[in-house]
Amino acid sequence: MKKVAIVQSSYIPWIGYFDLIGSVDEFIIYDSMQFTKRDWRNRNLIKTPQGKKWITVPVLSKGKYLQTIFDTRIDGIKWQQDHWKAITLNYARAPFFDEISLLIKPFYQSDYPNLSELNTNLLIAICNYLSIQTTISDSNSYKLIGDKSDKLLNICIESGASSYISGPSAKEYLDIEKFEANDIKVEWFNYDNYKPYPQLWGKFESGVSILDLLFNCGANSRDYLFNASKFNSS
Repeated sequence: MKKVAIVQSSYIPWIGYFDLIGSVDEFIIYDSMQFTKRDWRNRNLIKTPQGKKWITVPVLSKGKYLQTIFDTRIDGIKWQQDHWKAITLNYARAPFFDEISLLIKPFYQSDYPNLSELNTNLLIAICNYLSIQTTISDSNSYKLIGDKSDKLLNICIESGASSYISGPSAKEYLDIEKFEANDIKVEWFNYDNYKPYPQLWGKFESGVSILDLLFNCGANSRDYLFNASKFNSS
């Protein structure tokens, strides 16, 4: 039985994203989708003494309204210094700052002209650190045919999936009957009930980048993933 998830890449996403990756056999990065502004594709939240703060990778989007995430290019390199400064200022006191810096800092010293490439390489590096063994592939390796729901179905068929794991927001458009007609079970991933972990700067804040968890918990970050029954069948 092969479980597959198909999700757009995000910039250093939160714990739930990695929990989903670790819960399937193949995680397909769906960056053939249109890039959307003010979304998780090129930004995320870190925790600061003043609360949550956005850090955003600038991209070239003027006049490129229909560009895919794969085609979205990063605008310059100054953001790298700005992001690393923000990360250092807010996490230098964290117990595992030195250890995680060895993993993460090289991404702020390398030239990644393409947003999808940056996101994907960060995902793989963090998955390796967390010992997540899932195969990570991209949607360009598959034929994209039909409407929004059909594209996902056809990727599942081509990948040999017997189970498709999806976030609950897809309930609005996913044609579950077509999946079932092709012997593919749809299961909804449950992002609820992640337990708090030790954080800097006051009360616990959920929904921040996984960097927050990594800097505070190091290798023990794995203890905060895969802790509950995560699926609800269609």
